[in-house]
Amino acid sequence: MRFENKRKGGAIVIQAAKPALKADCCAGQGGEAIAFETAVAKAIGLAKPVGSRETLPLVGALGRVSAVGVRSPMALPSFNNSAMDGFAVRTADFEGEGPWTFRVAERVVAGDTRALENLDPRTALRIFTGAPVPSSFDAVIVQENCERTDDDVRTYERPSRGRHIRFAGEDVSVDMELIKGGKGLSARDLTLLAAVGIIDLQVLRKVRIGLLSTGTELKAAGEPLEHGQIYDSNGIMLRSLLEACPWAEIVDFGMVPDNPALIADFIGRAVANCDALVTRGGVSAGEEDHVVAAVQSHGANLDLLKVAMRPGKPLKVGKIKDMLFAGLPGNPNAALMAFRQIVLPALRKLAGLTETQPQWFSAVAGFNRKKRQGQTEFVAVRISGRTETGELVLEILERQSSASLMAVALADGIALLPPETAEITDGMPLRYEPFRHLA
Repeated sequence: MRFENKRKGGAIVIQAAKPALKADCCAGQGGEAIAFETAVAKAIGLAKPVGSRETLPLVGALGRVSAVGVRSPMALPSFNNSAMDGFAVRTADFEGEGPWTFRVAERVVAGDTRALENLDPRTALRIFTGAPVPSSFDAVIVQENCERTDDDVRTYERPSRGRHIRFAGEDVSVDMELIKGGKGLSARDLTLLAAVGIIDLQVLRKVRIGLLSTGTELKAAGEPLEHGQIYDSNGIMLRSLLEACPWAEIVDFGMVPDNPALIADFIGRAVANCDALVTRGGVSAGEEDHVVAAVQSHGANLDLLKVAMRPGKPLKVGKIKDMLFAGLPGNPNAALMAFRQIVLPALRKLAGLTETQPQWFSAVAGFNRKKRQGQTEFVAVRISGRTETGELVLEILERQSSASLMAVALADGIALLPPETAEITDGMPLRYEPFRHLA
């Protein structure tokens, strides 16, 4: 199976081609890791969009997911109006050779509600940007091309019909589809909806996402550390990433030690209250990795156990009743990559978004690196410049281990090193995903 690349503007949208998936709920359990793109498709396939809706005013809808498509109740512009400051004229009045002189009959400003019909021939209107153009006038001459003397205006320009006029409906027609259902609403979307007089709209409810860190070694920031203990950096990382998603409601269960009964208890709480649960740590095969047994005690159906990716190989995804479950590895870099590349697309599907995959941009390698063939790698990179043709040149940062924090903190984004390649060489085309807002 392979990636399918689809162009969208300047971006490359990477979509996993549909794999032939086995019915076995424990894919990869026998020691053989499954392909990264298979894992992505499987995770997305597990997510079923929430169906509940609510109505919000536009001012509170930024980033939320539209529940239905919206069509325009009116045209934009709703009337012919001037695109420039100048003089409105009738092209039929331009007879013979110029220059032409017209009497200025009226002054029309934006917001003028007068009809101004039946004006005398060979008259002009002093008009300003956004002002309504009466139906009998069909062109506007910019003021810089006119000479004004008392009540007259003189011009050497013979305008074409429609010059500097924005005609009714030329931007938006009545009943035109403005947004589709399943779209994350941007400021641009809300601006368009406001322009046609829409004051509220239906959106899908927020997805309730539970977060749980596991590990006896974990302490909250600010607490004193004893030998062998570490601060829970994964908790703040995932919470921060999800707080950037307006369609997500976070239920933070905090930290729990490596105690099977306690882990099972917290998972039970999540099943009762959440649409999805994301855990960190405890998903490998060690004696103190209790998460898998805990979720299975609640009747979980797990689908992924090992993924041919680096970092982020030990990943668990499945369902506990109707709740989506994702068990991330404990190492922070591994947790970040697995979350961004596999879990987040599934959560976006759960939220009802039709566009679930990250957008990748074309770039070239400014480094050399050997890698394991058959494995998809994600590396932290910085932009070091551009090629002569304008493509981004990426440099790899040092310390790319699963536990490394500094490289990711210093990076501009992530480069995808494809599985079919055993070595990345300087100048090789790569896919690049910048670190930026995730909604």
